Amino acid sequence: MKFRIERDALAEAVAWSARSLPARPAAPVLAGLLLEVGDDQLSISGFDYEVSTQARLDVTAGSAGRALVSGRLLADISKSLPAHPVEFTADGSRVTISCGSSRFTLPTMPDEDYPRLPELPTTAGTVLSSVFARAAAQVAIAAGKDDTLPMLTGVRFEIDGDRLTLAATDRYRLAIRELNWNPVTPESANAQVLVPARTLNDAAKSLTSEAELTISLSNSGNGEGIIGFSGTGRRTTTRLLDAQFPPYRTLLPTEFSVTADVQVVALIESVKRVALVADRGNPVRLQFSDGGLTLTAGGDDEGRAEENLDADFNGDEITTAFNPTFLLEGLGAIEEPVARLFFTTPTKPAIIRPAGAPGAASGPSDYTYLIMPVRMPG
Repeated sequence: MKFRIERDALAEAVAWSARSLPARPAAPVLAGLLLEVGDDQLSISGFDYEVSTQARLDVTAGSAGRALVSGRLLADISKSLPAHPVEFTADGSRVTISCGSSRFTLPTMPDEDYPRLPELPTTAGTVLSSVFARAAAQVAIAAGKDDTLPMLTGVRFEIDGDRLTLAATDRYRLAIRELNWNPVTPESANAQVLVPARTLNDAAKSLTSEAELTISLSNSGNGEGIIGFSGTGRRTTTRLLDAQFPPYRTLLPTEFSVTADVQVVALIESVKRVALVADRGNPVRLQFSDGGLTLTAGGDDEGRAEENLDADFNGDEITTAFNPTFLLEGLGAIEEPVARLFFTTPTKPAIIRPAGAPGAASGPSDYTYLIMPVRMPG
């Protein structure tokens, strides 16, 4: 195998392919990236039996072939090379990388032991890549990180016609985002699957170079579930989670006694300042009244902070408290300048939505963030 390629193109493709490599692989070959050259194209692949990545790019090929090398080492080398064309040569159990005055020789791993990458499932539809990346980020913040509860570590995909709904919860908050997409057939316009949240967020964020992102989904009758995401020259797949996602829509209150519109940036900055005196795990208290919003945290023993903000408030006075990290993540996901907060009682879940979202007064909106309050002493 021998080929020549520009340094920047190589570094970017290797870094993208290596991002999903396991830190502690079950077998040594799973820490490698498989390089395959043929017909003036280079394929760079990574796979750990759960997530696969593959990048294709044009090269000047001297000879076809394949080689398996350490993925993280190749990524480190590629990004540190000087700004010159890179030449790869595989000879037996060694790969030589030459770039300008730099030269590296790496051992190869037995590529015959490397697992075959899964094929992309049937194309289900396309979606605007920038919109999908933002939606995945807005929802993934609420996914759980406890692997003993796999149903909470995923993002629920609900496809209903040209409407795609993403939802995630860790029991303390719930994030829901609805967006339009383009199904290719009526059969692909109805599905419910559970996608690992971290893989989804990484894939959506890294595949925004093209205007549209293609989503591929295996049919439930074809064995194990796989979802794939692809753009020009790049594709990634992941196994679907075989777990039952909780009936999250039952958590959403249908009636509210209090609403308040608050400037998002001002509220974020106030929560950050007030939370400085709150010990780990202690809440920030929010008191809404005709005079606006008062934020407090801490107490006499550890210090106390208080700050007042303007708020367009409707309803009876209410005082509640939230985990500051959860509150900040929800507010940070709001794209509009004003957030609308909905309350029923101080001890029941609150809802945060963009103030200008369709149906924000009562019905579903493009983005909904539910957050559980923290009980206050007394």
